[in-house]
Amino acid sequence: MKTPQALEAVIDALKKLPGVGPKAAQRMAFHLMQHDKDAAHDIAEALINALSHVGHCERCNNFSEQEVCNLCQSTNRDDSVMCVVEMPSDVQSIEQTQSFRGRYFVLLGRLSPLDGVGPKEIGLDRLISRVSDGVVKEVIVATNFTNEGEATAHYISEKLVPLDLTVTRLSRGVPAGGEIEYVDIGTLAQSIIERKSAD
Repeated sequence: MKTPQALEAVIDALKKLPGVGPKAAQRMAFHLMQHDKDAAHDIAEALINALSHVGHCERCNNFSEQEVCNLCQSTNRDDSVMCVVEMPSDVQSIEQTQSFRGRYFVLLGRLSPLDGVGPKEIGLDRLISRVSDGVVKEVIVATNFTNEGEATAHYISEKLVPLDLTVTRLSRGVPAGGEIEYVDIGTLAQSIIERKSAD
């Protein structure tokens, strides 16, 4: 029996989510259509609302419903420390540790020359401009410990050398090949506390 085209479109859309394969996408789509149409409506409305109202903070690139996000607007943050991460989900993970009170810069990616992602695409010029304000004293490079994340961390560290800033890297409490979003809060908190020089 052929799946209705509209339902097949839902399955195809769900397969685009990270970690969702064809079988899982099919189970989710069938469940929503068969057992939980209210949840399907809620998900659809929430996504449409988020797409309409959520953008990126003009200062740090984090997700925000305003031009400047709540973290950048906060007066309770330490302006002298800047944490550089790959994605908004990394900000969320670090904030959950309650061990960092500085500012953020979200690259929205990582260097990947084979995919056409270079320094311009990750906003390196904006980052350098932000940390050159005379207020920032330390930059924590908190990119993932993947090959691309390590290459990005090295490149950023090299570019920051002339600015006479302290450049640190998360401690190896975060496993090699690991992504910050999936690291448990205790390990992530310890890696922030025990950060070390990036050179």
